[in-house]
Amino acid sequence: MTTDTPASGSGTPAVNADTQRLHEMGYAQELNRKMGWFSNFAISFSIISILAGGMTGFYLGLQAGGPRAIVLSWFVVGFFALLVGMAMAEIVSVYPTAGGLYYWSAKLARKNGPMWSWYTGWFNMIGQVGTIASVDYALATFTGFFITLYRPSFGLSGSNGARNIFIIFCLYLIAHGLLNTFRVDLVARLGDISVWWHVVGVLIIFAFLFLVPSHHESLSFMFKSKNLTGWSGPLAGIWVFGLGLLLAQYTITGFDASAHVSEETHDAGRSASVAIVRSIYISAIAALILDVGLLRAIPGGDKAYSAIALTGINASPAIIQAAIGGAGAKLLIFIAIVGQFFCGMACVTANSRMIYAFSRDGAVPGHKFWHRINPRTRTPTNSVWLGVVLSAIVGASSLIQNKGYSVAFFAMTGICVVGLYIAYIIPVFLRLRNPDFEQGSWNLRGYSQLVGWTAVVWVVFISIYFFSPFYPVLGYLRLHQYSLFVNNFNWAGPLILLSFIVVTVWWFTSAKNWFKGPQVQGSKEELIAIERALTSGDVSTFTKIEHEEEARIDEQIHPRE
Repeated sequence: MTTDTPASGSGTPAVNADTQRLHEMGYAQELNRKMGWFSNFAISFSIISILAGGMTGFYLGLQAGGPRAIVLSWFVVGFFALLVGMAMAEIVSVYPTAGGLYYWSAKLARKNGPMWSWYTGWFNMIGQVGTIASVDYALATFTGFFITLYRPSFGLSGSNGARNIFIIFCLYLIAHGLLNTFRVDLVARLGDISVWWHVVGVLIIFAFLFLVPSHHESLSFMFKSKNLTGWSGPLAGIWVFGLGLLLAQYTITGFDASAHVSEETHDAGRSASVAIVRSIYISAIAALILDVGLLRAIPGGDKAYSAIALTGINASPAIIQAAIGGAGAKLLIFIAIVGQFFCGMACVTANSRMIYAFSRDGAVPGHKFWHRINPRTRTPTNSVWLGVVLSAIVGASSLIQNKGYSVAFFAMTGICVVGLYIAYIIPVFLRLRNPDFEQGSWNLRGYSQLVGWTAVVWVVFISIYFFSPFYPVLGYLRLHQYSLFVNNFNWAGPLILLSFIVVTVWWFTSAKNWFKGPQVQGSKEELIAIERALTSGDVSTFTKIEHEEEARIDEQIHPRE
């Protein structure tokens, strides 16, 4: 618990340990600190969202590796993701700020801090935008499937289907933008509900799938290997099993959200750390239960298995519909849709805080506009809508569709995994090489090096592995038209590489001359003045101080000759 101590000056808000630490890092308490540890945990748990990634990416495991890959992925990926999360948790305990990863990199780098911060921030932002787009696109696809249960004529295939899904996708983005425009306590309350919705929802879905279907696959089926990707050869089984891990790896992302909302969390130095770790292992356990239920309910026979696996994103609702049907299937699919809606909302929350903080330090074009706080709601409204618009642009690629397999969705999952995990591991790598790092209240004691270097090796492995084609491209070239080569190619690698080139060129041609890393908002007195204006609701004074702050940061970034 933190203890409030009065600050000097009439009308000055009390300064507790969290605010004091924020002052030490050079920032004012602009965001509303109303979250407890559970609400902080709820944001990361909702973004991981087993009802989203665990169900929408289910087809990846069905096609690549089959039941064996799906079951074991939650053990393998869960373990290594937990190591990554633990290494990050040790850092957030020392630097609990909305900037999170890019701030850590700047402070932990022994030299070239602004450059490390620049790359970390942009990969974090790219990965987050990809996450929003992939979650809401999958949510729109599930919603389209749900609509067909009531209106079979609703098109889901061809250009009309892609258009319909994209319209639903945009509507969800707008809804998530609106929710995040209001006060943070609304998002926190919905996040708390999201946790229980996910936990109870998984149990309901598992119970239905365990009790209702007349057919159940045996326990031995859980360890069968399947390969519907087209890869062949002596090592195809091992290669394809690795591809199947993408299901769990795509799901267990986004836990950096606990860092991004740390400026809104009480006892942030410990609460955010605990939230990161708990969100990972609880999600892995619940996802294993959910996916075992789905596997047991798959209709018998190789033909039925292949038909469901090749439906793509809608594989899991197709299993539910085939196994249960009727009102029961509609209920379970509705539970999944609501869970995914909570996930998309939390993704926008985390992304807006990252954009707000990155803009606060002058890194984003138009930073004066994006880092502004709505003084009435104390939320970064402008940053919310920038993230929504960027996600809509990325999601527009979903208009390229091929027989249930979306090149856009697969590319977005790859961008999420690789983009985010690169951003996760850069500060961890820098912390391992920094002997001056002083541990915070939550730490790994003598295991920091072992955990950290294992996490680094894992992220390097998946960053290379998940750039590889999911299907054998050359085989498709021999069998089909060139257009199918486009739709079966893994664009995640080229897009991440293109992003790296753009960020690098931008750095060396321009940004290295003006991006200085995290900037100080002002003296302690100036920080308290900002907080006083926000607490009292004095919009005009806050706006004046905000403009002065922008001018000061501009001077720091672009000093006059």
